[in-house]
Amino acid sequence: MKIKKVIVGMLEENCYILINKDECLIIDPGDEAEKIKSEVGNKKVLAILITHYHFDHIGALDEIASYYKAPVIDYKSEKIQNINSFSFEIIDTKGHKEDAVTFYFKGENVMFVGDFIFKECIGRCDLPGGNLEEMKESLLKIKEYDENIILYPGHGDSTSIKHELKHNFYL
Repeated sequence: MKIKKVIVGMLEENCYILINKDECLIIDPGDEAEKIKSEVGNKKVLAILITHYHFDHIGALDEIASYYKAPVIDYKSEKIQNINSFSFEIIDTKGHKEDAVTFYFKGENVMFVGDFIFKECIGRCDLPGGNLEEMKESLLKIKEYDENIILYPGHGDSTSIKHELKHNFYL
């Protein structure tokens, strides 16, 4: 699986395009629909994954979903997903927002964490829908996973669970 990061919008949100041959998934189309479409090219969009419903993660969702006629997968979806060659688990990682989830692609050893974890930090819990106690529970949950998993956050650089266990005060 190839991972393309497309930085969009005034908050420089990371939209991801996951590619297997001529098919792809889009994660968090936050803004700049035309830029995302350009990066997708002629690949078939199988689904759109949403880590949480803050404006900077869904600003282009309606346009992208309508354009590709692709289903939206989010916190309400079945926790195990198999879409053609893509297989992943949806993990509830509340705290930054009540609808926050992480998409775990075990075969590739990667997680798309939205604004749950950033490199050496975590997402804010003081915005509407945020909850510090739920964040603490989510952080405990993530510590149970393989430390070599690469984390792809909603903003900034990728990291790993191993790096975060050593350098993230909250973990």
